[in-house]
Amino acid sequence: MKIIGVIPARYKSSRFPGKPLADICGKPMIWWVYQQCKKVEDFDGVFVATDDKQIFDTCEALGISAVMTSESHRTGTDRIGEVARKIPADLIVNIQGDEPLLEPNTIAAAIKPFYSNSNLQISNLMTRIIDPIDVVNFTVPKVITNKEGIGVYLTRAMAPYPKGSLEFNYYKQVCVYGFKPEALQFYCDYGMTYGKAKIEAVEDIEVLRFIENGFKVQYIEVDSESVAVDTPNDLEKVRKIVEKKIKNGEISVG
Repeated sequence: MKIIGVIPARYKSSRFPGKPLADICGKPMIWWVYQQCKKVEDFDGVFVATDDKQIFDTCEALGISAVMTSESHRTGTDRIGEVARKIPADLIVNIQGDEPLLEPNTIAAAIKPFYSNSNLQISNLMTRIIDPIDVVNFTVPKVITNKEGIGVYLTRAMAPYPKGSLEFNYYKQVCVYGFKPEALQFYCDYGMTYGKAKIEAVEDIEVLRFIENGFKVQYIEVDSESVAVDTPNDLEKVRKIVEKKIKNGEISVG
């Protein structure tokens, strides 16, 4: 099975323009994400997918494989779909370009279910929320699954609401996805015909397009310390973590 990792990276983020090029201890954020992906042994190749020449040129200068994509894509998943058409593979793994602390074994967790389940179309990761602030933070999508780990709903709100019991662990989405090519094709075709799905547009969570249309999205729980960079404050948090890891010799800047 040929497996590729694709990191979507756009410059014109509404909340944080230029985010992929934000400096973290002397290297742009996209470099940190790429380095973590390169450590995943399952990958036959890793590519950055961008519509921005500055990001593309930065990748080229740093020895990062990059693919220029259309500027018209509405979502990062649409961008992944274009790369999948250019670079055929049996499984395409989407790793968000704003999670520079993602551990390689966490990324690999999205791949493992496909080895044992040939019918699986989509996987996504989730991790238990430790910081209670994240439960009410709208930038953090919360994941609700059934007893088999199949996604029922994702929301930026606090859900489920603890009316009947406080005995519940909340989970947040870790933005690593595994896609079979036919699932990606559906996503892109649907977007071309209808745009975003109804609840996908309301919550602004891309994977809801699959759930709304009856796809089974397999969720895998991981123990991840990853921090998604959605704001400049998130970036400062990540910088401090990386600085500490460098100081302790856990990672290095090549």
